[in-house]
Amino acid sequence: MDPKNVKSDLVLILDYGSQYTHLITRRIRSLSVFSLCISGTSSLATITDLNPSVVILSGGPHSVHTPDSPSFPDGFLSWARSHGVVVLGICYGLQLLVQRLGGDVRVGHKQEYGRMEICVDKPSALFPSGKVGKRQVVWMSHGDEAVTLPDGFHVIARSDQGAVAAIENPSAKFYGLQYHPEVTHTEEGMDTLRHFLFDVCGVEAGWNMEDVMEEEIKVINDTVGPDEHVICALSGGVDSTVAATLVHKAIGGRLHCVFVDNGLLRYKERERVMETFEKDLHLPVVCVDAVDQFLTKLKGVTDPETKRKIIGKEFICIFDAFAQELEAKLGKKPAYLVQGTLYPDVIESCPPPGTGRTHSHTIKSHHNVGGLPKDMKLKLIEPLKLLFKDEVRQLGKILNVPEAFLKRHPFPGPGLAVRVLGDVTEGNALDILRQVDEIFIQSIKDAGLYDSIWQAFAVFLPVRSVGVQGDQRTHSHVVALRAVTSHDGMTADWYYFEHKFLDDVARKICNGVRGVNRVVQDITSKPPSTIEWE
Repeated sequence: MDPKNVKSDLVLILDYGSQYTHLITRRIRSLSVFSLCISGTSSLATITDLNPSVVILSGGPHSVHTPDSPSFPDGFLSWARSHGVVVLGICYGLQLLVQRLGGDVRVGHKQEYGRMEICVDKPSALFPSGKVGKRQVVWMSHGDEAVTLPDGFHVIARSDQGAVAAIENPSAKFYGLQYHPEVTHTEEGMDTLRHFLFDVCGVEAGWNMEDVMEEEIKVINDTVGPDEHVICALSGGVDSTVAATLVHKAIGGRLHCVFVDNGLLRYKERERVMETFEKDLHLPVVCVDAVDQFLTKLKGVTDPETKRKIIGKEFICIFDAFAQELEAKLGKKPAYLVQGTLYPDVIESCPPPGTGRTHSHTIKSHHNVGGLPKDMKLKLIEPLKLLFKDEVRQLGKILNVPEAFLKRHPFPGPGLAVRVLGDVTEGNALDILRQVDEIFIQSIKDAGLYDSIWQAFAVFLPVRSVGVQGDQRTHSHVVALRAVTSHDGMTADWYYFEHKFLDDVARKICNGVRGVNRVVQDITSKPPSTIEWE
């Protein structure tokens, strides 16, 4: 998808490492405005080439006083002013704007973290009378504060402690918020963003999945020659399935799908997925049994990153072999590999391709982002790589993918390898985990909770616990249950099950799965944890 072809003004976010940066991207897209996030230290040419209408400077963990603190390129503010581009600094972004324009930022006497109240001093472009409340509850997260503003700027809101909370210079089209409007804890945050984009900036909305579908089909047809063939790696999840359906719509029978049973699938996943592909989606799929190949390579491996790299490499080896078989059959070698990489995959992987990110930490690598071998013979097609999970589901609905399939909880590319902590080949860990996971998920469905949960799964822990079963002492395994609610996987809260439900599930697991005598629940949110355990 080419940002220049999107039928909407572009809001560009320069990322300075805040954990909330990509919430800004998502919140703006929810207003039908296309937003894109790139490194805060991107070159001026990179920024201007994207031709944004608005640039948002994100928050971050840095101080503008640190010698190597990240910043936008020289000439950026002059370019923005001369081209009428609106600039909004959030948290660190506000401080960066103030400092680079000649103002003064100092360490605050009272650092502000969490929910705080601010008071709007007077009606202004950012806070017009009647549009937002005079007093607002917002989410603060800063140690430094602006104390002297550059020429032309005015303070328009302060915290109860007297710190600058919002500033503006309407004539220059420069604005700043010391708090985070993108987080749900800021009660009027979405109203502020909506007013800022549509009333202050005059942004035109036009971001929708119908246009995304048409643009992606065009990109695929422009990329893949009329006689070229494409392989699609189907995992059985929503992402790869929507990607395959989109590519199939673009090139028809020149798409060849392959589903790999790597021995790391869920309970009866192979049979269930293949039936769905054939009966509901009518996609031509070949199933490759590679259980021994994967488990042999994973024997003795405990490090999660190493597991991911091994799995990614084996997948590519299988796809290369599949391509050779197709070449013999078709007389022409497939040139491309389709994968269902999503925007959160790119964001959280190391390094995000093409972004040049240097000021945020790697969360995880993916076999379809961070684990690809440099000598891979197939070129990648990733039609979903700028979309969030909920956007992919919207696209799938337009493509007539069955709704029940679209509602499936996400399943990681490395499969159960990242849900068995330790060696996946040791003992019967995989079999135990499959049974536990099946009981957990089926119980959630029976209780009518499945669609209220973004993702639920079981985890096999590398510890044993003493128990009593059948009047005998046991020394068996411990499993953990995890369920979260989320909009896009970037942040998540753990799901509050009723005690009766948890009691029933724990009894079913301990009575029905041989080798388990203790069940625990993961009650951490993201952040500070990730969703998967690893």
